[in-house]
Order: sequence, then structure tokens, then C-alpha cells
Amino acid sequence: MRKYSVFALAREAMRSHSGWQKQWDNPEPRTQYDVIIIGAGGHGLGTAYYLAKEHGITNVAVLDKGWIGGGNTGRNTTIIRSNYLYDESAGIYNHAINLWEDLSKELNYNVMFSQRGVMMLAHNVHDVQSLKRHVHANRLNGVDNKWITANAAKEICPPLNISRTSRYPVVGAALQKKGGTARHDAVAWGYARAASAMGVHIIQNCEVTGINRNTDGSVSGVETNRGTIGAMKVGVVAAGHTSSLMDMAGVRMPLESYPLQACVSEPIKPIIPCVVMSNSVHAYISQSDKGELVIGAGTDQYTSYSQTGSLHILTHTLDAICEMFPIFTRMKMLRSWGGIVDVTPDRSPVVAKTPISGLFVNCGWGTGGFKATPGSANVFAHTIAHNQPHKINEGFNLERFSNGRLIDEAAAAAVAH
Repeated sequence: MRKYSVFALAREAMRSHSGWQKQWDNPEPRTQYDVIIIGAGGHGLGTAYYLAKEHGITNVAVLDKGWIGGGNTGRNTTIIRSNYLYDESAGIYNHAINLWEDLSKELNYNVMFSQRGVMMLAHNVHDVQSLKRHVHANRLNGVDNKWITANAAKEICPPLNISRTSRYPVVGAALQKKGGTARHDAVAWGYARAASAMGVHIIQNCEVTGINRNTDGSVSGVETNRGTIGAMKVGVVAAGHTSSLMDMAGVRMPLESYPLQACVSEPIKPIIPCVVMSNSVHAYISQSDKGELVIGAGTDQYTSYSQTGSLHILTHTLDAICEMFPIFTRMKMLRSWGGIVDVTPDRSPVVAKTPISGLFVNCGWGTGGFKATPGSANVFAHTIAHNQPHKINEGFNLERFSNGRLIDEAAAAAVAH
């Protein structure tokens, strides 16, 4: 009997879908599209899907220098939550959760969304004050979040160590029950298949080498390793590469790039019923459907494009996890990896049109990109289609860095989640 990997089976399933074979095998680019999306991750493919589904724009090409979901979409740790502090953040992340809840049904593809809950631990007085502030702000914005005691946290997650003599004593926690996890690469595959079925071209191994402009300064298309492709509108959604791409059009972005690390353990039977996070120690943990413990760390303290990151960051994270969960001290790690995240000065994204007519950008998500995927894609598609932002993303503009209307979510993004 022939054996298939999970990835091979997924590819075969998508190939069997009517019309997918042609798209999967990379059609020759047309000479002209209405919209070009640069970046075939979850945000880019989702944007193409919503352009076709909600705005009737199907003459769309999604270009990627690699393969779909091969960037940060395939390297994140799958956490989904919306318990951010500011109104703008609560709006876009809660919009995303509302879309997550029906995404598998809408795409007819199982993205394995599991609302198992996200619990954020407090270890000291500062943590308690900060998390309670988030709880109150969330509830005012209609986001579910509540404060629980250390004993209640232990009841929800029995392996958690709440001893007051531990290195990181747990004194309470904030719990968002609607948070959880999803299958990262399945999100990209699901959006890709659905967009392809509506006529969107998904062109892999197509690297953008230049952004072309008309004499009046507006966008006219892109240069690629497969030739010139024209378009009236171009959306850049390429985590880790946004600054380089925007430089091609003469737009300087307020971004810095940092390595972001994570690892997974050998698989074990179900033991972690929710996502457990700790901002103070920069560590978080959940368990995948395959049984692996998924452990994430904070970003490195220096800018870099390294996909390995500093060893001491991951070591500190594992030390913290073992202190909070002594039962895992003898577990073996199977693999570790690093992704590159773009970070803005206020740790909030840019989802906006640019000063260049026809050029749009979606970037700067830092550690929050995956959880926002459907919400980000949905409002970005609206922005491109209507040449103006959706009400939900109007605050995430470039102008805020000159007028001072920042959305400072550094506290909410202190952990790489």
C-alpha cells in the first residue's frame, strides 16, 4: 500500500478539486490583471478570496517567490485570540474570531479551528494590574475575557504548577474562552482552493523584482522573474520582505525585522486542554492535535533576518515552561525553528493604502499575524476594492506615525504569540 504524508494527502485533495490542478501547476501569468497580491500566505490568499467573493473582482493574481503558505503562515504557533487593549485592536482581532468560527464551513475545508481557550498567567502585582486592565477594556469592547484565581487556573489546566514557592508563582490569570488554535497551513490551503475555484490565479515561484509606475506616479504592475505583469492595483502582503518590496516603489516603511522562535516536543496523549501564556517569562504552550507540545518564545532582542535566532532565548523559554509545568522536564524536543516578523514602532499593523496611487500594504503584524488572518484579509480586500479603508482598519494607517495617533500594543504583544 502506498504511503502518503499529511502534506501529500492535502495536496492530492486540493488537486482533485475542480479547476485546482491548473492553478496548482502555476499557470502562465496573464499580461494584465485588475489586482496583483504579492505574498501567498494566509493574509494574501485570504485577500484574493474576499476580493472575489465579496467584491466580484476575480481577475486577480497572487504571486509568491516560493510556495503557498511557505513563509510565516507555515512557521507560526497557531494561537488565536482577541484580548488586545486598544479599541482598534479589539475591533480587528474580534472581527477575525467571528470569521474564524465559520471559516471551515465557508471554505469547505477543515482549518481545524478549536476554541479551547487562551489563559494568560499573572506572576506578580504588575501582571495582575496589567491583565485586569485588559479584561476591563475587552469587556467594554464586547470581547470575552475574565479574571480567574490561581486555583481556577489549576482546575482548567491540571498540569500547571501554582506553588507559591516556584520561581514564577501564579497569582491569577485572564481567560478568553473564545480563543484557541487552528491549523496554520490548512488556512492557506483552504483560502487558495476557494480563491482558485473563483478564477484567481495563484502563481508560485514567481519572484517580484520591481514595482512599475506610470508617468503620473500610479502603479502600473510588477516586474518578476517570469516577466512583466500589469495591474491597476498592487497589494503587498509579504511578511519579512515588505520593506524591500516597498523600496521598489520608493516608499519607506516604519518596520524592523526580528527572529521569532518556537519548538515542538515529541507527541504525547492529550494533557494541555487550553493555551497557556505568560507575558512575564516570554513563554507559552499548547498541544497540537497530533499530540506535540507547541512552545513559543519571545522575539530576539536584536534585528535580524536569521531563521534560527539566539540560543539563549529558546533556552530561557524552555526553562520557564519546565518551571511552570514540572511534569514536562523530561520531554524531548523534536524540532525548533524561527520566523521573521516585521514590527512597527507601536507594535500594531499597517493595513492601508499608500501615498502611491494603486499601491496598498498589509504588514507589521509582529507576533499577531496568524490570529488576525481572516479579519485582516477581509478588511484589506475592502480597502483595495474601494480605495479606502474599512471602518475596522482605518486606524491602522501610515499617517499615524507622523500625527502621533499610535496604537501602542507593546504590552499585549510582549510574548511571541
